[in-house]
Amino acid sequence: MLITDLTTPALLVERDVLDANLETMSAALPGPRLRPHVKAHKTTALARRQAALGHAGFTCATVRECEVMAAAGLGADLLLANEVLDTRRLGALVADGARVAVAVDSPETIAAAAAGGVREVLVDVNVGLPRCGCPPEKAGDLAGAARDAGLHVRGVMGYEGHLMLVPDPADRARMTGDAMAILVRAAEDVGSEIISAGGTGTYLDNTWATEIQAGSYALMDTAYGKIGHPFGQALSVLGTVISVSPDHAVVDVGLKSLGMDHGLPTIEGAQVWFCSDEHTTFAPEEPVRVGERLRVLPAHVDPTVALHERMHLVDADTVLETWPVDMRGW
Repeated sequence: MLITDLTTPALLVERDVLDANLETMSAALPGPRLRPHVKAHKTTALARRQAALGHAGFTCATVRECEVMAAAGLGADLLLANEVLDTRRLGALVADGARVAVAVDSPETIAAAAAGGVREVLVDVNVGLPRCGCPPEKAGDLAGAARDAGLHVRGVMGYEGHLMLVPDPADRARMTGDAMAILVRAAEDVGSEIISAGGTGTYLDNTWATEIQAGSYALMDTAYGKIGHPFGQALSVLGTVISVSPDHAVVDVGLKSLGMDHGLPTIEGAQVWFCSDEHTTFAPEEPVRVGERLRVLPAHVDPTVALHERMHLVDADTVLETWPVDMRGW
């Protein structure tokens, strides 16, 4: 099959770029140093490629991701790096033989983990991103409460997500060190086997975590591409030009097929003006024609992938494989 046979919009992944990205990260963070985050690609076929490079543990963002990973035989060591107040589905996975740890940051999430049948937790610590995570000085007490509830505390986690796109490398490294100093102190209070943190943006800067939860590196997006890491843009959304005017053109890729929270997509050789539900309006440097296929590069990979039911592994214009995006949903 050729990409001209696909219905657009269609999610494309360049095989050679993907393989190079996976190998580059695996060389930098071998084996258990990397716990790939599947929320970025939500595709067990891609997770199998990561596992084949020696990464047995995975990070998940949703219960659904844990379930599908376990069903695919990839449940040897899953971390749900998110707070969950109904863990019965996770407990069922544990009962069936999967290893699942969940993040906790309060007495309520500890109680939920114990009630649902989860046996292992990581204490989630706020290291500067105002999202989930307990105050660092509370980490030791929460670990004690988790142990009192019969849970095994594997360690701590903290996400310096506010630093992932800091453009200046020196600033990013310094700020990562400040954030990890908080997490290391909390780990000392907890008594930690694991210090889990990081992402694609800080994977080289974060030398304090025992494992890095990077995910976007595999497929990449234009926001990450601007900060200079050695990963190529493997992901694009194939579109068809559906209208041409004297000063602009329109492709059938819009808000319903692109993650937009990091800004407008990119079309090589064109200036993107705006996106609407089913359209991206752009000014091409060279004339385009109605019916022409082109590739739209998203600014944020994770929500882009979640909008699609499948991704197509390609070599130039040839479709090699089609993979279901089988971890969508909750």
